[in-house]
Amino acid sequence: MTATLHAEHAAADIAAHLHSFTNLAAHAQSDPLVIQRGDGIYVEDDQGRRYLEGMSGLWCASLGFSNARLAKAGSDALHGLPYYHTFNGRSNPAAIALAEKLLAMAPVPMSKVFFANSGSEANDSAVKLVWYYHNAIGRPAKKKIIARTNAYHGVTVAAASLGGLMTNHRDFDLPIDRILHVGCPHHYRFAEAGESEEDFAARLADALEQRILAEGPDTVGAFIAEPVMGAGGVLVPPATYFEKVQKVLAKYDVLLIADEVICGFGRTGEMFGSTTFGLKPDILTAAKALSSGYAPISAVMVNDKVHAAVAANSGKIGTFGHGFTYSGHPVSSAIALETLRVYEDENILAHVQSVAPLFQQRLRAYAGHPHVGEVRGVGLIGAIELAADPAKRVPFDPALKAGYRVAEFALAEGLIIRAMGDALAFCPPLIITAEQIEDLFARFGRAMQRFEASLA
Repeated sequence: MTATLHAEHAAADIAAHLHSFTNLAAHAQSDPLVIQRGDGIYVEDDQGRRYLEGMSGLWCASLGFSNARLAKAGSDALHGLPYYHTFNGRSNPAAIALAEKLLAMAPVPMSKVFFANSGSEANDSAVKLVWYYHNAIGRPAKKKIIARTNAYHGVTVAAASLGGLMTNHRDFDLPIDRILHVGCPHHYRFAEAGESEEDFAARLADALEQRILAEGPDTVGAFIAEPVMGAGGVLVPPATYFEKVQKVLAKYDVLLIADEVICGFGRTGEMFGSTTFGLKPDILTAAKALSSGYAPISAVMVNDKVHAAVAANSGKIGTFGHGFTYSGHPVSSAIALETLRVYEDENILAHVQSVAPLFQQRLRAYAGHPHVGEVRGVGLIGAIELAADPAKRVPFDPALKAGYRVAEFALAEGLIIRAMGDALAFCPPLIITAEQIEDLFARFGRAMQRFEASLA
């Protein structure tokens, strides 16, 4: 029965489904992985095979795949108020309570919360807020936003432009104007010979300042950064990087947007990555673990400086002309609010802090492996970057698709991880136990053995 069911699913998927971030031509000839249920940190496909979900889906299922409290919160909300909007001063109790909760949890003082439905929409909204803010304060030229190469901020027109991944720009006619990019803070890949992390950070901060001066400080409105760059390869910033960057931003009155879509709500060992790395953003975007992935929702928090100008300008115009049909959706808001309560009630942050050292230890045990160039991570997120010659930092020939092959071997061992080029990402649910961490890396170890055998 399971084989027949899978065949039906596969045929329908190939016939009807346009997939995200997929080689669509190749997919038409492939056998899709159809996940149909989940429990705890595990998921199961339509053939009954179970997998340890080492990526929390897409960095988001922080509480795993069967949290009864979140399911009940959604069910109760659907039976009470299945939909309402936040246009024209309308609201609902769940959205109000969620906004209050987020402001209380924010890593720096924030004034207001705007709700959207994805990290992409949140970062797109942040772009519009930067432009609106500078118009409001009489600086109509101060509109350029600086991001970093290898960053990922979403896939809407503006959010994809902010990102520094060329595959997300190619043939989409992106990036749009007023979006600029500076160097990627990946010490392993881009540091000069003998350059310390601190010196590398100083060079990047100086390059940022020179770019601001070259563009004209009166034209640069904001800088956006993920505390840890997720889809770009789980890139942890070099020591003192954000300290030095923020001094440059303050010098030229440039707003800081912290993209906490992946890092927010415990992933780095603190509630926000901004706390882990000392960011003091003017605008903060969050999504993913905000609802543990159980319902689409994202948030944009703005400080009082930004909100005061935006509010005053809307008074002049007569409205703040931005928003979405599902902003502050009562069901998504109820699930997100319950998610935040679970984090507190079950001491999830303390749990992360207790198991993260083991996770990092098992991850970093691959340093020195004959085909591992770098191991990096913080909290319960990390990456292993493969290399043909680690000593000389020589990557594998892209045609080999080394990272993809290891991810496929891991799948055969019942482990889902993500290959981003030859960097293998790990981002398990925050509820993972020490025993399950050992299991995760045992499965990965067998995948690496398969990879090594394939090279022989």
